[in-house]
Amino acid sequence: MIDKRVASAAAALADVRDGATVMIGGFGTAGLPNELTEALIDGGARDLVIVNNNAGNGDTGLAALLAAGRVRKIICSFPRQADSHHFDALYRAGRIELELVPQGNLAERIRAAGAGIGGFFTPTGYGTALAAGKETREIDGRMYVLESPIYADFALIKAERGDRWGNLTYRMTARNFGPIMAMAAKTTVATVHEIAELGSLDPEAVVTPGLFVQRLVQVPRVVTQAGGFKQAA
Repeated sequence: MIDKRVASAAAALADVRDGATVMIGGFGTAGLPNELTEALIDGGARDLVIVNNNAGNGDTGLAALLAAGRVRKIICSFPRQADSHHFDALYRAGRIELELVPQGNLAERIRAAGAGIGGFFTPTGYGTALAAGKETREIDGRMYVLESPIYADFALIKAERGDRWGNLTYRMTARNFGPIMAMAAKTTVATVHEIAELGSLDPEAVVTPGLFVQRLVQVPRVVTQAGGFKQAA
């Protein structure tokens, strides 16, 4: 019987080793799998390569992972914002490596890994420092840069519902990078708020098939005293 449910986030990430490449879903705080990120911190793995759209917000989630000194390199498209003080301090001190990737290129490089594409040419970045050392080519009178896929050992993503086979649905913008990261990693771990009975998920609503998910962790919604959701995404 296929059953990908795991009792806890800690158990789901127990085999993350030093030096692993870990994709973490989320666009800012929307769709960020905080429970998995916290478990990654508690697990103690070091020298991680993190792939995310941002470089952490405030003092929680990915920012806390950076602050704990566990990240050797981050690959992202938007590293600096008003509350990215942990990344800023680490980068200025030379304690973290940054690979800056335009957002569209980041998404396509992740997608290329999941699709088995060896690389692709894009005009984005041509003539800038982001193209340094990369192959360029003229195609139909326009210059392009060759970009390579981004693979990962683990993808940590946040979904809304899933069944024990790992089929996933998402809540609005919390979807963001989750589907393509799930395809690009050797091991995908997803959190869901609800475990659905097999056959109850509308096949047309399933965004990530269970083929791309290895572990599923159910997490509760965090409700504020006013009765609203602390995490809206």
